[in-house]
Amino acid sequence: MKKSDRNALITFPILILIGLLLAYSGSQGGSSIAGIPLFALLVGLTFLIQWLFFVPAYLFQTEKIFDITGSITYILVITIAVLFSKAIDVRSIFLAVLVVIWAIRLGTFLFGRIQKAGKDDRFDEIKPSFLRFLNVWTIQGLWVTFTVAAALVAITTTNRKESDIFLIIGGLVWFFGFMIEIVADTQKSRFSGNPENKGKFIQTGLWSLSRHPNYFGEIVLWIGIAVITLPVLQGWQWVALISPFFVTLLLTRVSGVPLLENKAEKKWGGQEDYEYYKKKTPVLIPRLRF
Repeated sequence: MKKSDRNALITFPILILIGLLLAYSGSQGGSSIAGIPLFALLVGLTFLIQWLFFVPAYLFQTEKIFDITGSITYILVITIAVLFSKAIDVRSIFLAVLVVIWAIRLGTFLFGRIQKAGKDDRFDEIKPSFLRFLNVWTIQGLWVTFTVAAALVAITTTNRKESDIFLIIGGLVWFFGFMIEIVADTQKSRFSGNPENKGKFIQTGLWSLSRHPNYFGEIVLWIGIAVITLPVLQGWQWVALISPFFVTLLLTRVSGVPLLENKAEKKWGGQEDYEYYKKKTPVLIPRLRF
């Protein structure tokens, strides 16, 4: 067995254990179905969906359904949470709507992008390995669980509060982050789609203020979701606030910024214009220029 496969075999149970711990924590004080905490059931469903879609993805050696599966999972679990939770209120509906809107927008955008590109080269070395490819899908299950945890806890909890300032402020923060993500993705798509920009890197629009404005928007909108949930969290449910921290950690230290920065360095590193762009432009948080 290859070293990479051995590592994947060791990692798999760790991922499951982390998911179980979050399922236990988020279930405290929440609704139940037949005596089983609804939050825990939704965590289990999240992983199950990934594994079901992994089967055809591995058999046909394709990553084209990976991102859209994640979006479908968000929509499905948040919808089930609303349908089966007790005493649904305005906060719960508002959270569900925000998550679904985000999931539909990002899912369709990523699906369209990979259909146009034909492949995602991040998966080239991973797809042939059953264990490594399975781990990627399992990690996506954990990704979905962690990112949507705060919203799911707030929707499934039995602790209800009337609409308040947290709902308003959180909604505004979410909208701000959502719009940044949309604008950044749109600007880059248009730039990449212009034949005149072949071999060039984008440094206009929001991309002149940050090297990864779309990721900044992503982090901000999940912070907004977390703010909305603050009044109803109790006990172990506070663990769900790991959501925006997890998103930030993953995007800035694991799968987002590091991968794209390394890819850009290999492509344009040493070029005078790119080195100047790196020097004057923050990695993540936009810096306004007057």
